[in-house]
Amino acid sequence: MRKSQIPNQFTHYRQKYEQELFERVIPFWMRHSLDRTHGGYFNCLDREGTVYDTTKHIWLQGRQAWMFGKLYREVEPKPEWLEVARVGVDFLRQYAIRSDGRVYFAMTAEGKPLYLQRKIFSECFYVMALAECSRACEQPALLQEAKAELEKVWSFAYDGTKVGRPAYEGQTPSQNLAVPMILLNLIEEVAGEDASDYSAEVENCIRRLRWHVHPETQKVYETVAPEGNLIEGTEGRLLNPGHAIEAGWFLQHWAQRLGREELSREAVNMVRWSFQNGWDSECGGIYYFLDAKGYSPTPLEWFMKLWWVHCEALYAHLLNFSLTGEASDWSAFEQVDTYIFEHFCDRTYGEWFGYLNRQGEVTHRFKGAPYKGCFHVPRALLLCWRLLQKLEVAQR
Repeated sequence: MRKSQIPNQFTHYRQKYEQELFERVIPFWMRHSLDRTHGGYFNCLDREGTVYDTTKHIWLQGRQAWMFGKLYREVEPKPEWLEVARVGVDFLRQYAIRSDGRVYFAMTAEGKPLYLQRKIFSECFYVMALAECSRACEQPALLQEAKAELEKVWSFAYDGTKVGRPAYEGQTPSQNLAVPMILLNLIEEVAGEDASDYSAEVENCIRRLRWHVHPETQKVYETVAPEGNLIEGTEGRLLNPGHAIEAGWFLQHWAQRLGREELSREAVNMVRWSFQNGWDSECGGIYYFLDAKGYSPTPLEWFMKLWWVHCEALYAHLLNFSLTGEASDWSAFEQVDTYIFEHFCDRTYGEWFGYLNRQGEVTHRFKGAPYKGCFHVPRALLLCWRLLQKLEVAQR
């Protein structure tokens, strides 16, 4: 099956995602998440949108502000979308960031600190929000703030002691895939059309990300030793198919931007291998974690099917197909789409459930939680919708 053999499918899926995104997903967050009293967003929302916890998790504040800034700037300049973005950015700048550049993980509804992680991700999503909203709001000063914070994030990204994580004598030196992949994506968001100021950092991230890719086993390892050597034990054997698939499309964006065919092929394979390894052939869906040698993974939730993993796979397979035209990539895209709309999509109240058991049954009825907010679902739908528009045009 080549692109020319599916004349009606691009339009079908484009219309499907357009409806899902703009009629069912975005309205859910606009109706239920805004805190009109203190600013920011309520992200702990039950199935129908009721707030069941007023704690504000900063990953999700930053992600939602970024999402609505992106919608305003790249889809349609709706004043209500810009207002939502500003509500989030104002809350973040007023309460979330400390004088040393660290950003809290959780806060009260009023903006009082609750918890600071020993990780860099709150800072990353803070930067994403500022960078996108600076362009949407036409406030260049916000972009300068984002760039200054990115420099701080970069300075402690690979040294956990700089974010308060102790180093112990028996620890094996290691690197987690999450760090180079998120930094690569973050630079894409901050740099915009001109990434020349970040050339060295981009190459650093690409090199570090590729350490995790092992063609000899057709696996992408979550944690590796410096220079990519494998680590003995359960930590070194852990596979996170969703992370690897997401890292694959992050890398593909840069491969296209830099015009590197070899890097593009590697990114395609990251997605393919991780999907093949991660797909549950018995019950359907993509496993959360796996052990590279087939042992029982140590995370107790390893067999669960999570919304974000399937969101990443949906876009990554479509992106692969847009570049390769291969039937296997289109088939994988449709396979993920079918699973999503049969299991995650809530036809009654809108948005998607986040957590399923191995059999595909909903385990948690909420739509928003400490790690699930207005991000993976609308981002995947938006990316797919835009790419399908391009495929439609190219086929005419």
